[in-house]
Amino acid sequence: QVQLVESGGGLVQAGGSLRLSCAASGLIFGNYVLGWFRQAPGKEREIVAAINWNSASTYFIDSMKGRFTISRDNAKKTVDLQMNSLKPEDTAVYLCAARVGSYSDDKGSYRYWGQGTQVTVSS
Repeated sequence: QVQLVESGGGLVQAGGSLRLSCAASGLIFGNYVLGWFRQAPGKEREIVAAINWNSASTYFIDSMKGRFTISRDNAKKTVDLQMNSLKPEDTAVYLCAARVGSYSDDKGSYRYWGQGTQVTVSS
């Protein structure tokens, strides 16, 4: 049984930082691209960042570049999202997801999903 479990969310003031972590089990972790998505109330789920199997390639949507970093530890089966300079518009549920193959921003192509962790940024 594949499980992805996120942690690290919380309430932070604008300009602050949070580090999210996602722990995986039940899958050959190194075979998967890992992505972080977010979903705000009333909005579609969108990709935030992704990282390929050997960390050689990372992807960020433009609004995250320079503020967020993504990293993975294949030995520990974890993928982290470091979020700096947070803004109120970053408030959302953040979810990690896994897909086989190369990077994609298509959420429908990610096979496994975590339950999400809430990030709230106050102004």
